[in-house]
Amino acid sequence: MEAAYDEIADWYEREFMPRDGDDRLRIRRSIRELLGQGSGPCLETGCGTGAYAGLLSELGWTPVGMDLSAGMLGYARSRLPVVRGDAERLPFRDGVLPAVVSVMVHTDMPGYMGVLRGISRVLRPGGVLVHVGVHPCFVGGFADWSDRDAVVIRPGYLDRHRTNASWTSQGLRDKVGASHWPLPELLHGFLDAGFALERFAEGCAPVPMTLSVRARRAVGVG
Repeated sequence: MEAAYDEIADWYEREFMPRDGDDRLRIRRSIRELLGQGSGPCLETGCGTGAYAGLLSELGWTPVGMDLSAGMLGYARSRLPVVRGDAERLPFRDGVLPAVVSVMVHTDMPGYMGVLRGISRVLRPGGVLVHVGVHPCFVGGFADWSDRDAVVIRPGYLDRHRTNASWTSQGLRDKVGASHWPLPELLHGFLDAGFALERFAEGCAPVPMTLSVRARRAVGVG
């Protein structure tokens, strides 16, 4: 298996990995509020370098990470137990996990709708998924963030696409590409996978850069 992140793993760890005190996008706040305290294993799909393992442990969960990139897992394995694999084919039995988190990775996964179905399969009935991702309405190849006080949204939001187009060379999209789903299509993916949507959060100001969702596997699904 080859992964786009293998080539940038060292750069990501050195320059891009979120630090404990940096929560400008309110990612950590969203995980705290939507996942909350718990116990038992919590799988992070697309765990990357394991940036959020400490937070999951702090909340009482036992983090387990999965990622396609061996380069990223080289850093992650010092932070949490990890397995290398494809998120569309989760190596877990049906209905065994109480919680799953997906943090800033859905645009990295062209098959994310299938990933959601796989997560639903491995969650217990009533198990929780917390999805934290870039905001589909305001972040993508159609959005110019050169001026954060006046973000420019160009045509393209309604087009389901994958692109490397980016307003900056300091981010990830120009290096590894990103998939895009308009908001209704993304939310329908949760419903089609058998999730009940419970809570939402947005992060950053004055224009949100992240959208977070807490969804629960409906009892009787499977």
